[in-house]
Amino acid sequence: MTRLRAICTAVALVCASGQVFADTTSHNASAEAFLKMAHADQLGTPVYMQVQQMFAQRFEQTKAPASKKAMLETYQAKANTALDQAIGWDKLKPDMVKLYTTNFTEKELKDLVAFYQSPLGKKVLEKMPVVTQQSAQLTQKKLESAVPVVNKLLADMTKELDPAGAAKAAAPATKNP
Repeated sequence: MTRLRAICTAVALVCASGQVFADTTSHNASAEAFLKMAHADQLGTPVYMQVQQMFAQRFEQTKAPASKKAMLETYQAKANTALDQAIGWDKLKPDMVKLYTTNFTEKELKDLVAFYQSPLGKKVLEKMPVVTQQSAQLTQKKLESAVPVVNKLLADMTKELDPAGAAKAAAPATKNP
């Protein structure tokens, strides 16, 4: 009787694990569908562009002759390879799928896919990068007015915490004869 119970338990566990595996596979597929629709594979594009720009600026700063442009392109290609190894979509995708399956149920992911297939969802996908960039610029512009105030508060706190050290730090350096 105990042996029969153990066999039944084992069979039930095998069946349940198959269902969990099927649920996980389906859940992952829903996350992948959402990520594809959201163009998550392009998340690293701004980083690649910024690195390419850094190399081009350094090339200009060194006043390298045009004949050395091939060298610039070689280094840019090497930088792209390094970035691919760190943040290429094949490196990010498994973690992104896990991130989304951890935070969203399969039904929620399917609902997100359905939303982003709708006209409004397509508009959100199209406009959100621009809106996000403009929001960051707007925030940065507004923040600029607070920077001097925050810097003064920081200096005041430093002075209050260590009046002697703040005076030394603020005093101009002098040479000893």
